[in-house]
Amino acid sequence: MATLRQIRRRIRSIQSTAKITRAMELVAASKMRRAQLTALAARPYAEKMRQLLGNLAETIRQADPEELPQLLQSHEAVNIIELIVISPDRGLSGGLPTNLNRATAQFILQSGHSARVVAAGRKGRDFLRRTGQNLVAEFIGLGDTPSFDDIRPIAQIAIQEFEEGLVDEVYLVYTDFVSTVVQAPRVLKLLPVEAPEESSFAIDYIYEPNRLEVLAELLPRYVERQVYEAVLEAIASEQSARMVAMRNATDAANDMMKELTLVYNKARQEAITRELLDIAGGVEALSAAS
Repeated sequence: MATLRQIRRRIRSIQSTAKITRAMELVAASKMRRAQLTALAARPYAEKMRQLLGNLAETIRQADPEELPQLLQSHEAVNIIELIVISPDRGLSGGLPTNLNRATAQFILQSGHSARVVAAGRKGRDFLRRTGQNLVAEFIGLGDTPSFDDIRPIAQIAIQEFEEGLVDEVYLVYTDFVSTVVQAPRVLKLLPVEAPEESSFAIDYIYEPNRLEVLAELLPRYVERQVYEAVLEAIASEQSARMVAMRNATDAANDMMKELTLVYNKARQEAITRELLDIAGGVEALSAAS
């Protein structure tokens, strides 16, 4: 059985751990809130781009397929796909990295095609290397508040390889922020761009010089915005998962301290009882001797 000193040391160690996990929970909560505000601030611009693309959808359907911008043209056969996997750089975020890596592996397996992978995040990169995937680029250390310019190179790689015919389709794999306690892995088709269905967004704008040229300029910005939004969602998911994981760790540490305190009190009471019995026995022996 552990001694009183060993139990006290273990209680102090768990208390220190609980303080650390509590601090990390508060930091993650603050970063999660900041990531949510950043994502919300970016939505109006993204929504306008979707509206404009929806308005141009009629042009897409009426134009000669050969005249359409290359980012809209589907390849005749899909042989090689490319995945942009957005994952955390750090751990201590519960099962989020594992769920994302599992979704990535399942998608590659179910697609039945050769895959090229761009990794944005250390956890995804390490998994892809371990599983022997064709890793063509990696982006590490984007931080908790990346700017749009920080994300553009990721999208540019996908656009360039699709236009050069190195890949036939491009997909985004990231964690979608559903709520504070729910983060779901999501696979989104990025290229070729699929125009929104005709909706109430359609307005009879006048485009200069013409619709197709405006569309050709819009599509790369639209793809970059899709990647940027996915990164913001992934960051919010990571911080939320870390906050929940640290909260659970703090609760577990507090429960352990309660149990150890009971064990310590029982052991201390037993030690006091033994000392009293020894004293009483000594007094009894002295009385008998005299």
